[in-house]
Amino acid sequence: MLRRWILAILVTVCGVLVAVAQLRAGLPANGGVELLVFLALALLLSPWAFPRSVSAAEARRASASDGRPIVYWRPGCRYCLQLRFSLGRLARRAHWVDIWRDPAAAAAVRAVAGGNETVPTVVLGEEAVVNPDRAWFRERLRSS
Repeated sequence: MLRRWILAILVTVCGVLVAVAQLRAGLPANGGVELLVFLALALLLSPWAFPRSVSAAEARRASASDGRPIVYWRPGCRYCLQLRFSLGRLARRAHWVDIWRDPAAAAAVRAVAGGNETVPTVVLGEEAVVNPDRAWFRERLRSS
């Protein structure tokens, strides 16, 4: 569980240290602004930036019944973050599975990515695409 949050925690700690250094230097406004920037970055690197994750088994069951794609991701992955924010509200039309939270999800990604845990990996029915083109995936979500 901590592994999912480590980047967000480290960025927050760095922000606090920078803010304290600015306060000691007599620059409280600079410290406050820099702390806010670090906290915003920590939020982007945290699991909170993504839709609620489900287990791989739950995503497969739900996808079989509703036809929505499955997106395998992990916290701190810049490509996952780019995909997530490029989708906007369309991200809710997919089932999101955190591979660091679910070992079965990590195994599913390794099975389609040549033994690597390369994310984002999108599964649409029987088709699996590793690191999909964002525009292609957006169009798939719109059409479903």
